[in-house]
Amino acid sequence: MVTMTPALSVLDLVPVRTGQTSTQAVAPALALATRPDQLGYRRYWFAEHHNMPAVASTTPPVLAAAAAARTSHIRLGSGGVMLPNHSPLVVAEQFAALEAVAPGRIDLGIGRAPGSDPVITQLLRMTGTTSDVDRFPDHIRDILALVSPEGATVRLTGRPDGEDRYAIHATPAATGSPELWLLGSSDYSAQLAAAFGLPYVFANHFSGEGLERALELYRQGFQPSEHLSAPRTFLTANAVVAPTAEEAEERMLPQARMMARLRGGRPLTALETVEEATTAEASDHLAAPLLDALRRRWFVGDPDTARTRLTDFAARHDVDEVMISPVAGAYEVEGPDDATGRTATLELLAA
Repeated sequence: MVTMTPALSVLDLVPVRTGQTSTQAVAPALALATRPDQLGYRRYWFAEHHNMPAVASTTPPVLAAAAAARTSHIRLGSGGVMLPNHSPLVVAEQFAALEAVAPGRIDLGIGRAPGSDPVITQLLRMTGTTSDVDRFPDHIRDILALVSPEGATVRLTGRPDGEDRYAIHATPAATGSPELWLLGSSDYSAQLAAAFGLPYVFANHFSGEGLERALELYRQGFQPSEHLSAPRTFLTANAVVAPTAEEAEERMLPQARMMARLRGGRPLTALETVEEATTAEASDHLAAPLLDALRRRWFVGDPDTARTRLTDFAARHDVDEVMISPVAGAYEVEGPDDATGRTATLELLAA
């Protein structure tokens, strides 16, 4: 078997570090999107997370629209919209509008998780119902119909004119549709994507547990549909690539400590700088129990090492694309609008 270098894409959580304002976090993220557009990356997705001090990516369609104005070729979208938080019609309208702004370049990645804690989840769903998660498959069907040029119809009863069908379109005169992907890290999402005949992405960057089983369930259970004739999937992965392995290890530490906070249920903070993380780790050893496992799952190192591991990873799981979440931390000398480490990760992987 010939091992091929996978296509590369980007997942951006728009990290916020110590001393940064939201403006200072978003501005370099949007500037960062122009670099993979120039380097030939396939797509650039924004995540949906809420009330997290280290994450400024709360509204993927807004960020994707801003990125669309700065790019020419790369596909843009969500990784993903957490559908139970939103009305299906609103999501359909937002992404149909994006498709009109950047025709043929929009991806709608949809997930079922809340993207935050129970309090924020309740606030997001104040206008919805507790059954929104259970109705997830129905809402996927609704969105697929709404974003299509044909639109959707609903049946009404008791109309005096006797007409019982009502047409709904996410945008008045669509000529194309965003490409819909199902996202997840569970057997459920893999099986649902297979049953619907939709492309699927396993959230490997978040956990990695259950990856092989999810891919097997998706591929074996896939049912061809009008949207897709054969299984289509890629994987996400965290990466920190620098000119030297030593620098990559240093830039990895702030995100590793953030992951330790998440998994340990500790209070969340803005991302530490490399120097802050190094000093704190020397005394509290917060990330120490996780570091070896993260090194095995993340792509951390010099360019040759990272690219070789990335190629082997794609070949092992039989995918032709890997979506990189560039999680390199920043040194204190790097200004608040500077994304040197994240930019270097993307440039060095593509070199």
